[in-house]
Amino acid sequence: MISITELAMQYGQKILFENASFNFDPGKRYGLVGANGSGKSTLLRIISNEEVPSKGMVSIPKNLNPGLLRQDHFRFEEIKVSDVVLQGNPRLWEAFSEKEKLLAEEPGNEETGHQLAHLEEVIAEEDGYAADSQIEEMLSGLGIGSAYHHGPMKALSGGFKLRVLLGQLLFAKPSILMLDEPTNHLDIVSIRWLENFLVNEYRGTLIFISHDRNFLNAVATHMVDIDYEELRLYPGNYEQFLEAKALNETQKQKEIESLERKTAEMQAFVERFRYKATKARQAQSRVKQLEKMEIPDIKRSSRIYPKLKFEQERPSGRITLTSKGIAKQFGEIKVLNDINFKLERGEKIAVIGPNGIGKSTLLKILLGELTMDEGEFEWGYETSLSYFAQDHHENLKGRISAYDWLYQFGQQENISTIRGLLGRVLLSGDEALKSVSSLSGGEAARLLFAKLMLEKRNVLVLDEPTNHLDLEGVDALAEALREFPGTVIVVSHDRHFVSQVANHILELTPEGARDFAGSYLEYLEHFGDDYLSRDLALTQTRETQKPSALNGKQRNRKELKKLISKLTRETSLLEETISDQEAKIRNIDLIFSGKDFFKNAGSQKIENMQSSKIELEQELKNHLRDWETKTHKLEEARSQFEN
Repeated sequence: MISITELAMQYGQKILFENASFNFDPGKRYGLVGANGSGKSTLLRIISNEEVPSKGMVSIPKNLNPGLLRQDHFRFEEIKVSDVVLQGNPRLWEAFSEKEKLLAEEPGNEETGHQLAHLEEVIAEEDGYAADSQIEEMLSGLGIGSAYHHGPMKALSGGFKLRVLLGQLLFAKPSILMLDEPTNHLDIVSIRWLENFLVNEYRGTLIFISHDRNFLNAVATHMVDIDYEELRLYPGNYEQFLEAKALNETQKQKEIESLERKTAEMQAFVERFRYKATKARQAQSRVKQLEKMEIPDIKRSSRIYPKLKFEQERPSGRITLTSKGIAKQFGEIKVLNDINFKLERGEKIAVIGPNGIGKSTLLKILLGELTMDEGEFEWGYETSLSYFAQDHHENLKGRISAYDWLYQFGQQENISTIRGLLGRVLLSGDEALKSVSSLSGGEAARLLFAKLMLEKRNVLVLDEPTNHLDLEGVDALAEALREFPGTVIVVSHDRHFVSQVANHILELTPEGARDFAGSYLEYLEHFGDDYLSRDLALTQTRETQKPSALNGKQRNRKELKKLISKLTRETSLLEETISDQEAKIRNIDLIFSGKDFFKNAGSQKIENMQSSKIELEQELKNHLRDWETKTHKLEEARSQFEN
């Protein structure tokens, strides 16, 4: 158990939080939420002993080992990817390394034999001979193809290197696992895998920061809210936290209003009757009561919503974009194949698919930044484009201030317009004078949105725009895009954001594109699945595996198609059942974590609920096993059907 006592943190005059006292309990999963700059990452650094609080203390038993995701992948550039993960368990890594070294020496030495025997004991204690399969599964789950598992880290891009470091941390199985925005560099397939791992495999205390609502709802058993200069603990996931916080704030506001009303009534009584002999004593009594009454200071929330509004100088023609047969290949790797779709004015299309499938490549082709190998596309009449790049930090370098950077795109505008736009994206006052290279991820993203508002184009092309935004920023962006009268093309791994914005879905697959005119939820209802529930990234890495017992040579395409349809329905139903059972288990855990539950509930009720939980967990385990089996068969059936 981690104990926080009278914890406070401030930088100069800026108070992040103070007077915080509560516990992080074993086996629980805590989501940290709060505005950008509220102190979420600071709290993680304090718990991991990397930063000293202004006041108070964090107590962690010596037998617990905290693990915090680091971003020092440059240390491992020449090391094999699977070995980087294995180093998450230093004892096992050292045992394997020492064993390999001893076996390379001259055999027959008695001392060497004793050392090898000891090393075998260590490897057995650490379950070392299962490590290879565990690491393979972990890397594949995080979306890293098997072709890269035994190659050097330097062969991977920065985002995939961070996935390897996440795998290293998960393989370490720390007693306390701390993750800062773990979903930022993951596609939705990998996010689903991580959710499952954290909920069903990891048994320690999890403390994590995320702006992904779905991830928070799926993983968290408790929420820690950093707001009003305090840390407050809430049981339940993000949606339950929102309800509880709204209730608390309403109640607090009512109490303050009641106190203010009572004070005003007393003050009026005193003013009216202070000089009347018959009421003087009562008036004096009210004065004394007023002196004793204290109306609490109302602290301002650190949650501030940017005021985004995208406008267009003139609308485009009815047809915004037509794409026919776009294909792109890098060397022997084909990332785009036969991409066909059409966009009309006002549509908001979400381009989805696993990492590496070519989503950003497609955007760059449409923007003219990359050439295509095959196909054609045509922008419609009077279309004008604004682009939010995933790697936008490349455009924000140097000592130029945020104000001067934005002004260069709107020199025809007056100063008040530029300052007004900066204020709407929360970069007012001194913040507007900060150099662009010193801006945080969230500040940089909001500055880019100010540029898009200034440009007033009728087509917005956005590549992962939510990556560095807090939850308030994501909500503000979603609302602004919904109200935008022009056309939006967006790549995003944030399921909640996509469901809030998109009215057209383009799913990229190795075979081509699945084009659907409708919302994300309608898309799921229509097809029963999408790449969220089938790991295309893994499918592409399994070409070296032998065909399974499906005996595809003896099955014609009609039978395979029927089997695929059947397995798709069954896996979809199993996912619904699994989700329902997980929710029931979370609800029982929520009841168990309630204040004084075990003191007030009768022994029979406790026993019944514990029995229900055990039964649900066993059923869940069986259903997960069935789901894995059917998913594997489904992937193989699809592979045979496509070949």
